[in-house]
Amino acid sequence: MDLMQKIVIWAIPVLFAITVHEASHGYAARALGDKTAESQGRLSLNPIRHIDPVGTLLVPAVLLALGGFLFGWAKPVPVNPYRFAHPRRDMALVAVAGPLSNFGMAIFWALLLKFSVVSASGAQSWQMLLSQMAAAGIVINLILMVLNLIPLPPLDGGRVLTGVVPEAVAQKLDRLERFGLLILLVLLMTGVLGTVLQPVLVWSQSVLLHALGVPVSLF
Repeated sequence: MDLMQKIVIWAIPVLFAITVHEASHGYAARALGDKTAESQGRLSLNPIRHIDPVGTLLVPAVLLALGGFLFGWAKPVPVNPYRFAHPRRDMALVAVAGPLSNFGMAIFWALLLKFSVVSASGAQSWQMLLSQMAAAGIVINLILMVLNLIPLPPLDGGRVLTGVVPEAVAQKLDRLERFGLLILLVLLMTGVLGTVLQPVLVWSQSVLLHALGVPVSLF
């Protein structure tokens, strides 16, 4: 499979995964009393409103071409925790909404993969394309779910951790946030991130496929 075919297959799942992830933060925040994302036009399923030229397009494309661990990000949805009734707790709930949305989308793509195989009447080109795209959707959403659950600010897992630890510890984690992305990039470039996350991703993918009755041989 050449690079252009890879981009065609992965583009929709990546944009869909990142868009729904960010929108989920905004919807959760609105439900808890903060309408900042809505007022700034970010409470939307339009990918254009969430795309970061570097994190959403350039970085994933380069990593896809190199065959490495797929990684990327979108423009963060603005959230004002001071509009919440319980700022720390509610911020944790807003944070976990993103990974949960990726889990839901992984289920969606897995069911679509199952449907594309069951409904196929031979090796049709549309069925092969749909199957490959669904497989890509499963992978990218599980990656985003697991990656974002790492307890490192500014990742969602870091914000969840900040919401459940004592105030003194939370303040130290807040100070770490400015270095979080740099730490993550170093772990990615040194291969540590892929080594740590790969077994978790393989396990979660296996559990999901078996639970939904999707043949693992399709991957």
